[in-house]
Amino acid sequence: MHHSSSPLPEPAKAGELRPLDTLRSLLPYLWRWRARIGLALLCLVTAKIANVWVPLVFKHIVDALAITPAQALIVVPAALLLAYGALRFSTSLFTELRELLFARVTQESVRHIALGVFEHLHSLSLRFHLERQTGGLSRDIERGTRSINTLISFAIYSILPTLVEIALVMGILLAKYEPAYALITAVTLGAYIVFTVRITNWRTALRREANELDSAANARAIDSLLNYETVKYFNNEAWEARRYDEKLKAWSTAQIRNQFSLSMLNVGQAAIIAMGVTAMMWRAAAGVANGQMSLGDIVLVNAFLIQLYAPLNFLGVLYREIRQGLTDIERMFGLMRTEREVADAPDARELPASPMSLCFDAVGFAYDSRRPVLSSVSLTIPPGQTLAVVGHSGGGKSTLARLVFRFYDVSSGAIRINGIDIRELTQSSLRRAIGIVPQDTVLFNDSIYYNILYGHPDASREEVLAAARAAQLHDFISRLPDGYDTKVGERGLKLSGGEKQRVAIARTLLKNPSILVFDEATSALDSRTEQAIQTQLEAAARGRTALVIAHRLSTVMNADEIVVLEQGHIIERGNHTALLSAEGAYAQMWRMQLQERKEDTAPAEASSA
Repeated sequence: MHHSSSPLPEPAKAGELRPLDTLRSLLPYLWRWRARIGLALLCLVTAKIANVWVPLVFKHIVDALAITPAQALIVVPAALLLAYGALRFSTSLFTELRELLFARVTQESVRHIALGVFEHLHSLSLRFHLERQTGGLSRDIERGTRSINTLISFAIYSILPTLVEIALVMGILLAKYEPAYALITAVTLGAYIVFTVRITNWRTALRREANELDSAANARAIDSLLNYETVKYFNNEAWEARRYDEKLKAWSTAQIRNQFSLSMLNVGQAAIIAMGVTAMMWRAAAGVANGQMSLGDIVLVNAFLIQLYAPLNFLGVLYREIRQGLTDIERMFGLMRTEREVADAPDARELPASPMSLCFDAVGFAYDSRRPVLSSVSLTIPPGQTLAVVGHSGGGKSTLARLVFRFYDVSSGAIRINGIDIRELTQSSLRRAIGIVPQDTVLFNDSIYYNILYGHPDASREEVLAAARAAQLHDFISRLPDGYDTKVGERGLKLSGGEKQRVAIARTLLKNPSILVFDEATSALDSRTEQAIQTQLEAAARGRTALVIAHRLSTVMNADEIVVLEQGHIIERGNHTALLSAEGAYAQMWRMQLQERKEDTAPAEASSA
């Protein structure tokens, strides 16, 4: 897709904006619309020329009317009146034509840029998303896409027409009148631009500070709302409100400073324009008094002043908006410049569909180089067999699942599927072949049907219902008032843990992967629900290559091989019977969990008795 390969500006130093680089990065998005852009530019330049001719025609009408009223109707040609009306209409007509032609250019360009950012964010590593705050990220993207719309419109269709209009007016003033008029115009324009640029550069830092505080406040609010239940558990509503208000106060102060600087800019611009207008009218009045200029001439100069005032004022707004727009999209372009930690090799190939073996070959990995998580881990799962990895928390078990999906690349060694290093495969084909039932199933805030369908979006309704039946979920859904259309709530909070796990199983079964990963899939469930879910997990794994990561040993008794992982090292391996006979770490963990289960069930049995 063309939008994903567009050049981006190199990272700028802190506080530095590089407008030309940013505008250059937008050109590939605009180039496909070059014919439409050319027509829009032609319409706009035509509108500006018509606008400049309006005062000239009006001057001749005024001069003609300056004679006696009896002769007025005879002297004033109807052509002048018709020309005046036609020019007025032409200005509006060509301006609207420009808007019609340019609307698609702007919206389509913004759409492709926003889509490019979205796709790039999905291509970044898990590490990036774990370190980012979702609220701040969403606000950066929102402001960035909105500002790109403004930036494209102003940069392409405002600068050139404004310069054309100023050039036309100054040319007419030089041709028809003494050089002083053009000189006053040039000095006013120069002073206006210099003042605007300097003040706006100062305002840019204030704008950036306000944006950062706005993102921080938004991130804090979303983080608190996502953890609504935790806030309630600890009765910390007031605490959260104070923390949010801290950011809002800082943001409010920054916004007030920003408004103060804007007022300074507007007052200064108005003062420069007022001085220029006064000087021009003084010269024109003196010319009329000396008989060097007619009444129509002073009307013409006054009309030109009015026409110049609007472009000059717009240049100030234009520069402010472009600088502010660049500030707003600075963060978004920074996101697009973020390099992918995990990327497909140039010659990456598709993983062929077939029964698959999974092999960890002396795998080493560390999230932080100072603290290794896995050290020389070697595992092999033949096609159709199940291997379980057990051990205490923090031993590196869940890291294995993340590495299989290639959320991270191994630090040493290799992970192979059917003998092929997964780094030689496309990530799309790799993840298409793997299904996972995680410990914490996160669902989309949509219907149960949608969340199951997510495993294979092109599946038919019959296939979705078949997956739900296989996961022992269909009967439960049928009893709900809205059935499969029942909304699950934010992150699936309206469903119980067991219900969410069944949705996760159904979703994975619908995907129909060759390799299954169960990452602590029942650890958050009670014993009764765990037993029910475990039966469905074993049924789902039947005939597939399965990697089971578990803390509860009762869930892995039937695995073909069990590996005990401790502090990133394999300390034991074998089947359930062999490991119990070895009287090692596995046997010790087994006895401890049996004792814990007895202690948990004893009160319930006593109560029942």
